[in-house]
Amino acid sequence: MNEYPKEGSKAPEFKLSDQDGKVHELKDYLGKQVLLYFYPKDDTPGCTTEACTIRDSFSDFEKLGMVVLGVSRDDQKKHKKFQEKYSLPFTLLSDIEGAVCESYGVWQNKKFMGKEYMGIARVSFLIDEKGIVKKVYKAVKPALHAGEVLVDAK
Repeated sequence: MNEYPKEGSKAPEFKLSDQDGKVHELKDYLGKQVLLYFYPKDDTPGCTTEACTIRDSFSDFEKLGMVVLGVSRDDQKKHKKFQEKYSLPFTLLSDIEGAVCESYGVWQNKKFMGKEYMGIARVSFLIDEKGIVKKVYKAVKPALHAGEVLVDAK
């Protein structure tokens, strides 16, 4: 298992497509703070709660000039459906191959109902204007996450 990037280190670069097929790279956002949040799967209870809580606070992220990027291994079509269903105003990136999940250390062994499997850990990274990891959020609580990020970003 890879480790998470350390606070104070350069965030791993990535190049992923969004729900509309547009390619995004971390370097595109130099000069802005970025919330890069990894989540297991579109349209599941915890992931929907997290996304909708960020949506409901999105104007506060915009006031801080922040970019919000959600990442899962779902494909573009699933992301588009999820985004439209919940009117999500931010970008969802598809890491179908899982390389970005691996580079951020979020592809992990998980347990659920006695079964073990590999999956995405719900972990977020607050990245500063210079591309440095400002904060790592481990064991994110979906309903509270947007608020704690906004406090740390100010």
